[in-house]
Amino acid sequence: MSARTRIWAIVGVLAIAAGSATLGAVALTRDDDSTGAEGVEPPPLFLDLGVRTDAEAVALRRAASVYADGDLDEAAGVFERFDSAEARVGAAFAAWPDAQARLASLPDDRAVVRLHRGVVFAALGDEPQARAELRAARQVEPDTPYAVRAGDFLFPRFAPGLPTFVPAEEFPARLAGLSSPEQFAAVEREAGRDVASRLRYAAALQRLGRPASALRQFEAAVAAEASAETLTAAAVGRFEKERPEAAFSRLGPLSSRFPRAQTVRFHLGLLLVWIGDLENARRQFTQARELAPETKLGREAKRFLDRL
Repeated sequence: MSARTRIWAIVGVLAIAAGSATLGAVALTRDDDSTGAEGVEPPPLFLDLGVRTDAEAVALRRAASVYADGDLDEAAGVFERFDSAEARVGAAFAAWPDAQARLASLPDDRAVVRLHRGVVFAALGDEPQARAELRAARQVEPDTPYAVRAGDFLFPRFAPGLPTFVPAEEFPARLAGLSSPEQFAAVEREAGRDVASRLRYAAALQRLGRPASALRQFEAAVAAEASAETLTAAAVGRFEKERPEAAFSRLGPLSSRFPRAQTVRFHLGLLLVWIGDLENARRQFTQARELAPETKLGREAKRFLDRL
């Protein structure tokens, strides 16, 4: 098993990432010289509706599933009932092989549109245009899961998504039994209560593919209390695939400043997994577990070590 495959397996099984992406589903290069959509399989859709459970979200998820099963006509019938950007992108894909023309008529300032234009260009073998659209997806709406997904295609040597900060405090039992929308609403409502609540909210934002919003919350937590945990959280929140050093340059020195801080060691391991340095990640997770094996982070470190 290759190192990259192992990274994907580790992150996917542990479900700590902010979501996973089927990076291999659409290659950014093709072996043939075809430039038209005729004869090319419809590419995959990457619609993300977060924790929404409204009627449209339920319908679009069903349509996306139907599309993935190959029934484009049935999917189109559902997508065309709605006018959101996600629905219009879905309808464009369901019109394959005419998706490219239909996507061209959609707004340029929506990341979901630019991402899927990139996917179509990739499916058709136009790598330069694919990369241009993927970069645009990250620029027009950087605080979206579509921008995060575009980064997965542009930087395939990294693990999918972005590393998600793991709070040291156990998730409140009072929230565990709530539905996902109810959980998020409660976490958002409680965010200003104390530092731990703010960190929990920021981590939830990360999992929903909103890295810029999460970083603002992490920085607010640091302003309230510059502890090992808040400083670690803010460092993790600065991780960017273009510049991973933005996170490492802040997180690395914390290991000297807080040599007994389990959160520092654990998250150094997490970031090292993301960049594919599994050997050093193992060392950091081992140290994190040895500091306190029975804590939440100790248990999470063991899960990583078991996979590594």
